[in-house]
Order: sequence, then structure tokens, then C-alpha cells
Amino acid sequence: MKSTVSLMLGTLFCIFLLQSAMAQNIAITGKVVDANNKLSLPGVSVKLKGGTTGTVTDGNGAFKINVPAPNAVLVFSYVGYQDQEIFTGANTVLNVNLVISNNELNDVVVVGYGTVKKSDLTGSVSQVKSKELNSFPATNPLQALSGRAAGVQVLQNGGSPGGSVSVRIRGTNSVQGSNEPLYVIDGFPISGTNPSTINNADIESMEVLKDASATAIYGSRGANGVVIITTKKGKAGKTAVNLESSYSTQSLRKKLELMNAQEFASFYNEQAANDKLPPYFTQQQIDNYSGNSYDWQDLVFTKAPIKTLSLNISGGNDKTQFSISGSFFGQDGIIKGSNYDRYSLRTNINHEISKLFSVNVSSVLTRINSATKNSTGGARGRTMISAAISAPPTLTPFNDNGTYRDLATAPGHAFVSSVLTSPIYYLNEETNETRSNRILTNAAINFKPIPELTIKILGGIDNADDRGDSYRTRNFLNSAGVANVGTSQNLSLLSENTISYNKTINELHSINALAGFTYQSFNRTTLNGSGTGFISDQSGTYDLGAATTPSTSTSGYVRSALLSYLARVNYSFDNRYLLTASMRADGSSRYSVGQKWGYFPSAAFAWRISNESFFKSVTFISDLKLRLGWGNTGSQAIEPYTTLNQLQSGRTVFNDALFTAYAPGAQLPGNLKWETTVQKDVGLDVGILNNRLSFTMDFYIKNTRDLLNTVKLPSSLGFTSTIQNVGEIQNKGFELGINGSIFNGAFKWDVNANIGINRNKVLKLYGGVDILGGEVAVGVINDNANILREGRPLGQFFGYLEDGYDATGKIKYKDTNADGVISSNDKTYIGDPNPDFIYGFNSTMNYKNFELTLFLQGTQGNDLFNVSGIGNTLDYSAGLNMIKDVYYNHWMPSNTNAKYPVPSRNTSVNISDRMVENGSYLRLRNIQLAYNIPVNKTKLTWIKSLQVYGSGQNLLTFTKYSWWDPEINSNGGANSTSQGFDNYGYPTYKALTFGFRAGF
Repeated sequence: MKSTVSLMLGTLFCIFLLQSAMAQNIAITGKVVDANNKLSLPGVSVKLKGGTTGTVTDGNGAFKINVPAPNAVLVFSYVGYQDQEIFTGANTVLNVNLVISNNELNDVVVVGYGTVKKSDLTGSVSQVKSKELNSFPATNPLQALSGRAAGVQVLQNGGSPGGSVSVRIRGTNSVQGSNEPLYVIDGFPISGTNPSTINNADIESMEVLKDASATAIYGSRGANGVVIITTKKGKAGKTAVNLESSYSTQSLRKKLELMNAQEFASFYNEQAANDKLPPYFTQQQIDNYSGNSYDWQDLVFTKAPIKTLSLNISGGNDKTQFSISGSFFGQDGIIKGSNYDRYSLRTNINHEISKLFSVNVSSVLTRINSATKNSTGGARGRTMISAAISAPPTLTPFNDNGTYRDLATAPGHAFVSSVLTSPIYYLNEETNETRSNRILTNAAINFKPIPELTIKILGGIDNADDRGDSYRTRNFLNSAGVANVGTSQNLSLLSENTISYNKTINELHSINALAGFTYQSFNRTTLNGSGTGFISDQSGTYDLGAATTPSTSTSGYVRSALLSYLARVNYSFDNRYLLTASMRADGSSRYSVGQKWGYFPSAAFAWRISNESFFKSVTFISDLKLRLGWGNTGSQAIEPYTTLNQLQSGRTVFNDALFTAYAPGAQLPGNLKWETTVQKDVGLDVGILNNRLSFTMDFYIKNTRDLLNTVKLPSSLGFTSTIQNVGEIQNKGFELGINGSIFNGAFKWDVNANIGINRNKVLKLYGGVDILGGEVAVGVINDNANILREGRPLGQFFGYLEDGYDATGKIKYKDTNADGVISSNDKTYIGDPNPDFIYGFNSTMNYKNFELTLFLQGTQGNDLFNVSGIGNTLDYSAGLNMIKDVYYNHWMPSNTNAKYPVPSRNTSVNISDRMVENGSYLRLRNIQLAYNIPVNKTKLTWIKSLQVYGSGQNLLTFTKYSWWDPEINSNGGANSTSQGFDNYGYPTYKALTFGFRAGF
């Protein structure tokens, strides 16, 4: 009996164990799709609520997960979609529809040395995502940033292929140092250069860190803001292939209306008469010019293509994710012979070795080939742009025998300037080519001894090798052949070692702490050689030894290093009160002994008012957060060795022989301190109607003290200048960003807009003495055109005020100091290049498979100094062609209120308010119509998505500026305070683009 009972009990126990085992191994399978278009969603996180079990969907959106019992709860989460919890019940197959989230507060934002949810931000950070950055072809990602982030001004230094841009975040801080932000690509800081090696299609997001609480973690390189660029990474699931390609046709946005041949001949005959000279042209010649005018703009400018191709392959599993891409960007310039070709290969690999260790590698290899033309600056036809608008329309490029025409010696044109060179020489007989290779690589190992703690050791290398070759052939006017070769190597090595701790206690207290130290070195070597006089053009720049007159070769070496210690703590209580505090200590080899270390603290507090119990009744406001921030950031602002007593090599005569010698340089070394920027920020984030409409507002004040600047010294000291900490600058302003989901049904309409207002003032200069800059040298004028003065905005235009004409048609100037004499003491403020505000507006409308995108961008209240217009409206002594308005609106006894003075070789001109124009503009930067082909309704199962589109760039520009384009900054650069000058710059193009984007 007992044995029977024992057998029965054993059987029941086995059945119980079997049932338990079966209950622990129930497999749930299914598929996750977009609730709107039913497309599969790869990489969706599927986790067991309250447990550690989890997986991700594959490339087809499918998943499989084992749950310990029926009636489990699975949590589905995916970036950009609302989290969804599903009670499995007795179901073993689940089909899940994820809904796109209108709440961006859960989006992850990249900040210095980490990430944070947008809802947890305490600082001022703007995020621009991949779709916006890749909306139109651009050689530089920063071109696509223009108008996308409040308070960020992107200045186009020129329209040439691969041309540089200048970026100002919340104004200009430094006179001596760089005003460019720090660029961080996948964790590697690359200060001092634009990130032009990155293909726009490879970028996942771009974060702009603006206030000190966000940038102080970068210490001495954070004063001008930080732009963090994160490239695309692989996701677990089926391998995905994305292919993009486009073709654009560029053309000159606007031609200048210049005099035709008849007008030109008549104008200079009138000038000759005014100067009591015989006429240059007979009436018969003038009559014969009818219909025989030559427009030199047509010779120089042309229609040109832009070609892009990008292929990205990504995928992986829960252990390893990868993303590999290759791309090509090719742009021919609208000036013949200029071009820019970029080839790049990018890889991102993440691998989990074990639960304790993981590694990630990011690498970008880039090759750039570019050719430029002599197009910026110059006067009276010394450069291509100047020549293209100055060459007489009465002449053509070629003589009757097919040779190039020398404009200065052409028969009947003795009044033409001797330096005016035909553009055909620049086009055909001069080359300027650059070849660049760049490697940017990061590798990191992560160690997690416990889930809350991560130790990261990162090493990186940024290496750039550049070679520039320029050659002027023997066929160039008055040339025996001129060759120049320059090479440079820039190497930066980075070591970052950080430890981070992330812990949530009792679901109330959240702590995220970071500490570490970094080391980065910078090495630059240069070598330059040249020669003149070649018996043949065959070898070009590849045989400098063949020059009959070799020039002196030069070489150089510069090295500096930066050692840093950093720490940051983020604390959150009940998701209501957020606190961030950071400290960075930077030691730079550039500074004096005792001044090498700078310390940069910051603190920020945020109060999520909308999470307070007393605010729950306000249902239409879904988010309300107040932010307060303060912090110090810095700028190194000087070149290496500036604080050292440098010796310079030279030649000297001793005992009738020539010897090499070293002597102190002309600049006296100084005991220098860091430039320090103290910034305060008050911000407010507001979300309305479940964040369908959101606002971000910031008010800030930045004061930069210990401003470094060059100070002149008496020559009796043996030094001509020194650098001292002598100045202070203030920037203060207001920013507003708006995002709205206007409609969210069958017809979807999203808009975002931003506006930035900044006021700049010079608070202090050395001894209160003005700094003059913006030198203008165009033949008829040689003077400074802007000024830095205490109490005034930075870089205001400075010159004379015109006061009509005298009895002979010459320009009169106002005697502003009433001393009876017109002198430099009468110069005053004649304009301001700093805009009243900058703005951008983006609209995206979707209906069924169609998408229409409209992007507007502009500035208001800024002035431009039109250097280009001086020579071609006022320089009557050089025989230059003029704009047509000069012919029809110049001073004559019958037209004393004319716009332009009397045509005479004796007409004198000073820098004046007539040269300053309104530079405000509103530009339709991009308009795109796209169609998403419904491939899911076809049998083409190997295609996941296919979009075709047509777009236009810069098709419409509303401006009062008279010259080619208002978006110009010819004197721009990293440390330029001479903004707003148009000095024969390469014009901006307009373009039509057609392309496709395909996913496989």
C-alpha cells in the first residue's frame, strides 16, 4: 500500500515539475510594425517587465522570446515611438503596432562625455537630426546647420566648392583667438577646423551645446560653444542596406547688370571730356558696338553639376552591431575649373565581449581633391572675379589670330589699368590644386564590474596630410612660369579615461556621476618650396629644381598639449528637481609658467513644474520646466610658443661674408592668462497638448574677461608688439525655438521655427585705445573700414558720412567734429555687421505617400560692406567696366542729385556710408517634393523602402543687397572680427536636385 501511495505521489510530483518546466519555457513570437504604414520595425526592444529577459526584432520586425509563465507582460520600446506594454495571456503569437510618439521628451540627446534624455536637460542644447542635415547636397555639414538651431549663425565665407564657413554660437567672444566652436566627432575633439570630412548622410544627429552648463565640461575649448556630431551606428537585426544618390545642376543665382559696349564707350568718352582729354571712341565705333557687346560673366560662370552617392550597410545581433558606409561627393564650381571631390569610408563597430567587457571602434577615412580659382579679393582685375566684372565689354578674350588678348595694351584702350588681366588667363593658364588625406579613428574598451558602474578607456588619432600645388604657366601674361608647393601634416593623439556611475534609488533619486582625465597632443609640420622661370610647363610643380630662380624653401614645426581633469554630477529627485554640477581643470603648454592651468566650474538647476501635484489640474500644459545655469568656459586664444622668447633665423653680414644667424623676434613674450567667459542662462521649456506644440526659450549673458590682444610697443624697446590680457567683451541675447505637430492624421503637418537675438558690446580695451581693422585696398581706397571701440558693438563699420556733391560733382563729406577740416577725425559709425536677429523656419507636410518640405532661413538688421562695388562704381581712373546704373545715374550739370559722382580720373573717394548696404535677407534655402513608392504593395520583397524626390536650393532670395549675394563673408575665418565684407567673393549658386533614397 505504501509503495502504491509513494508511486502515486512521485508521479504527481513529476507531473508538477514537468508543468513547471513547461511554464518556464513558453515561447512568444510575433512581429512589430509601424501602426501608420505597416512597415516592419527592426531593432525594437522587447523586454519582460520586471525581469532581465529581452531581445530585439530582426530586419523583418520579427521576434521570439521565452517567458517564465503565461500571463506575462512584455514591454516594446523603440526610439521615436510610444512604449507599449502587452499582457500575453494565453497567446503565443503577438502582432504589435507601435504608434509614433509626439513626445520628444524621451529622445536621447548627446552631451559632453555622455547622453541624457531631453526631459532631463538642465542646459541649453539644440538637436538637429539626420533627416534635416541630409535634406540637400552640401560639402560641409555646417551648411545644413544654418537656420536649424536658435542662436547659431553660419556665415558662408564664399560659394566655391568646398568653401569654408564661419560659425558663431551666441556671438563673438575673442579678438585674438578663434571664435569657432569646438567640434566633437564621435567623441574626438577637432578644434580649429570645420568637419568637412564627414558625409551628411553618415550623421545620426548634431547637438549644439550653447550655455556654460552644457559646454563647461570641455573647459578651455568651450567658450564658443560645442557642436557634437554623432555618426550612424548599427542596430541588432537583419542586415540593412541603404543607398542614396542625387544629381544637381548649379547656376549663378544672379548676374550683375553691367554696362554694354555702347554704354561703356559713351561713359568713358564723357569721362575724357570732363578731364579735358580727347575722346577714346569715335561715334562710328560706338554705333558699331550695337549688338557686339561681350559679357565676361558668361566666360567665367557656367552651369555645373553636383553628384552624390552614399551606401550604408548596417546590422548585427545582440552581441555585435556594425555600420559601414562609403560615399562620394563631387561638385564642379560655377566658375570654370574649380571643383571639389570627396571620397570617404566610415565604420562603426560595437561588440559585447561579455557581461563585463565591450568594445567600440569608430573610424573615418577621407580623401579630398579640390581645385580653386583666383577668385577672392584683389582690385582692378588682379583676380578672376575682379577681372570678370571689370574687363571692357568692347573687347573679347581672343585676338584675331587666336592668341589671348592683353586688355591693358589693346588698341584704343590706353585708359585701361595696367594690372587688368583677362579672365582667360586665370581660367586656362593657372591651377591651384589641393589633395588631402585624413584619418579619424577612435577605439574604446568599456568595463562594467557592476551594472551601475562603467569604466571607459578611449584612444584616438586624427591625422591629416595636405599638399597644395599651384602653377602659373609661361602662357600667362608676363609670366616665365611660377610654381609653388606646400605640404602640411597635422597629427592629434587623444587619450580619454573616464568612470561613470548611474543609479536610481527607491524610484525617487537618480544619480549620474562622471569623472576622468584626458590628454590630447597636437603636432604640425610644414614644408614649402617655390620657383620661377621654367623652360617648359610640362613638369608643372613636380620639378622645382628646373626653375631658373629657385625661391627660398621654408619649413616649420609646432607642438602643444592639453591635460585635463573633469567631473560632473547629475542628480534628479522625483523627476521634478534636476541638478547638474561640473568642474574641469585644463593645463595647456601654450601658457606661461604659473598660468598654465585654468579651472572651469559650472552648475545648473531645473524645476519640472509640470510634475508638481499642484500643477496636475492644468491639463493643456503637458510639460513645463524652468532652467537656471551658470558657468565658466575658456579659450586658449594664442598660438604655441607665444609666451616664450622665440629666436628667428636670418642672414647677416660679418667680415664681408654672409652668415646664418638667430635673433629675437619682433614680438615681446608676455605673461598671459586664460581668456575666460562667464555665462548665465535662464531657460523655459513649455509643452502644450501632449507636446504637440512646444517652446524653448533662453535668455543669456556672456562676459569674456582677460581678452587677449596684440598691443603695439615703442620701437625703442627693440620689439614692435606684444600680447596682453587687456579687454572684455559682452554678449547677451534671447533665443526662441518652436516645434509643432499641426495635423497628425491622414494629412500630417509638422513645423519648427527658431529666432536668435544677440547684442554684442566691447566693454574694455587696452588703455581705451581703439582697434582698427577691416583693411580695404582696392586702388582708389586704402584704409581701415571697421573698429573695435569701448561701449560699441564688435566690428562696426567706420568711415565718413557723405554730404552730397560740390559744384563740380565731386563727393563732399560731413565735418562731424566741426573743426572746418575733413580728416580722419571725422570718421564715425556707418554700419553694423551684427544682425538684429537670425531665424529659420521648416515645414514638412505628408499626405499618403507624398512629402513636401519647405525650409526658409534669413537674417535681419545686419549691414554689408560692399568692397566689390567700390571699383566698379567709383574707380573711374582705371578704365573698369561699371554696373549699368552708374551710366544712367551719375552726376551731370542736369542731374546734380545723382547716385554716383561725376566721371573723372580726379574723383577722390573715401570709405563712406555709401559703401554700406542692407545685408538682410530671406532665403528659400530648400524646397523638396518627395514620393515614397509603396513597395510593400508590390512583389519586390527585397526592397524595404524607396523614395524619389526633386528639390531646389536657393531658388528665391529676398534682399535689398545690390551685389551677387547677401550671404557672404569674404574676410571670415576662425579669429576674424571683420565680418560682413564682400570683397569679390565667389558667388553663391542656386541648384535643382533630383535623387532617390532606397532601403534594402
